[in-house]
Amino acid sequence: MKSYPDQVFVIFIFLVIASCTTKKETDGPYFGNGFHNGWADQNSIVLWTRLTQNPDGNSKGSKFIDISADKMRALDKEADAAKIHAAQIPEGLTLNDMESACSGAAGEVKLTYYPLTNREQKTELDWIKVDNEKNFTTQWKLSNLTPGSKYVVEIEARLNENSKVSDKIAGAFRTPPAQEVTEEIEFCVVTCHDFWRKDTTDGHKIYDAMMKLFPDFYVHTGDIEYYDKPQPWAMTEELMRFKWDRIFALPLQRRFLSQVTTYFQKDDHDVLRDDAYPGMRYGTVSWERGLEIFAKEQFPSHNKDYKTVRWGKDLQIWITEGRNYRSPNNIPDGPEKTIFGDEQKQWLFKTLKESDATFKVIINANPILGPDRDSKNDNYSNKTYQTEGDEIRDYINQFDNVYLCNGDRHWQYVTHFEDTNLWEFSCGAGADMHAGGWKQEDLRPEHRFLRVKGGFLKANVERVNGTPTLTFEHCDVDGNVVHKEVFTK
Repeated sequence: MKSYPDQVFVIFIFLVIASCTTKKETDGPYFGNGFHNGWADQNSIVLWTRLTQNPDGNSKGSKFIDISADKMRALDKEADAAKIHAAQIPEGLTLNDMESACSGAAGEVKLTYYPLTNREQKTELDWIKVDNEKNFTTQWKLSNLTPGSKYVVEIEARLNENSKVSDKIAGAFRTPPAQEVTEEIEFCVVTCHDFWRKDTTDGHKIYDAMMKLFPDFYVHTGDIEYYDKPQPWAMTEELMRFKWDRIFALPLQRRFLSQVTTYFQKDDHDVLRDDAYPGMRYGTVSWERGLEIFAKEQFPSHNKDYKTVRWGKDLQIWITEGRNYRSPNNIPDGPEKTIFGDEQKQWLFKTLKESDATFKVIINANPILGPDRDSKNDNYSNKTYQTEGDEIRDYINQFDNVYLCNGDRHWQYVTHFEDTNLWEFSCGAGADMHAGGWKQEDLRPEHRFLRVKGGFLKANVERVNGTPTLTFEHCDVDGNVVHKEVFTK
C-alpha cells in the first residue's frame, strides 16, 4: 500500500501535467510520444523525448495493405526498400498518411527538472535541437541527483529561437534510495506488447492498472514491439521507426512512461525478427543497425546494455542483456556457446557475490529455468544453450536469496525446482489476446503456478514487523492478483 506522501505525489504530478498540456493551439512541433526515462540509479538517469508533427497519432489514417507471410518472406529475401513499401502502403500515400502514424518534426526542446519538495532548486537546461537523423529524438543524461528523491520534469518545444513555445509536457521520476536505507519498494515487470494486440484503443490496459499502483519502478523485458508482424511488416528502417512512433503515441503507455522510473530491455522482435542473433538481417536492415536503432535512437542510451542497481538495503536488481553478445542459435552447444557473453556473465557472478542486499532479483528478457516448448532454441531453458545455462543455474543455486524474473514467454508461471534455491517468475504477455504458446493443462512438477493469460508481475519489498519480506504477485490485465509467493529473511 502506497503511503500518503506517495499519493500526494501522484496528485501533484497530475496537476503539473494538466497545467502543461496543450493541443492544437499551435502549428507544432508537439510531444506526441511524450517522454520516458531509463537507467536510473541513486545519482543519475537518462531522459528521452521526440518531437512530432501532431499531438497524437493519426486516428483517421489509411490502413496498410495486408500481405501474406509468403509475400513477406519473398520481400525479405529481395531486400528492396521501394518494393517493401509499395507492397504495403497504398499507392499515392506515404507513411504519414497511415493509421496511427505519429510523424516526426524538426524543432528544439528545453528541459527543466527539480525535486518535488523544492522547486527553487530547479535546473533549467538550454534549448537544444532534436536530431533529425535519429527520428527527431534527443536525450539528456542527468547527474548529481539525490538518492531516494522524487523529481518533476517539464519539457517545452518550439520550432526555432524565433518561435513561441508550441507544446509543453510534464512528468516525473524517482531515484533509488541509498543502499543503507530501509524502505518499502514496489516494482512491476512486463513483456510482449505489440500495437495490434492491445486490448483498448488507448493502449494496453495493464498500464492503467499499474498506474493505480504507482510503482517505484517498472521493467519492460522486451518484445515491446514486433517488427516481424503485419500491418506493417517492418523490413526497413522507416517502417521500424513507424512502429515505435505508433506504440509510444498510445495514451495509456504515454501517460505511464512519463511518470514512472523505467528500465527497458530488448529482445529479438525489437532488434530484427523472431529468435534474432548476430549475422541476421530483416529485409534491408542489418543486425548491427537493428541494435543501433533500439539502443541509440528509440530508447535511453547507456554505455553498457546491462546494469545492477541497489534499491535500498533490502533490494538489488540486475538488468541483463540477452541479444548483443550471444552466439548464433544454430551452432552446436558447448563451452564457448553463449547468450550473456563472458564479460557480462563474469560481471553477474562477481556482483551477485559482492552484494549484501537482503534480496537479489535478476531480471532477464528470456527464461533461465523455464520450462519452455521443446521446439524452441533461443534461451537458457532450451537444450541448445544447456552448457552455459547449467553454469548459470549452478552458480545462482548457491544463494538462498536470488530470484529470477523473465519476459518473452506469453504465459505466466512460477517455477521452483525441488531441493534447490532456484525460483523464476514469468510475467506473461501484456494482453490476454497475446497469451499462448503453452497449454494450461500442461502443468509440470516444477510449476508452482501456471496461467496462460496476459497480465504483469508485481513485486514488493518491505519490513513486516521488522522481518524483511519479498512478495511476488502475478496480476491479470486489470490488476487483480491471481497468485502470490512470499519470502522472508
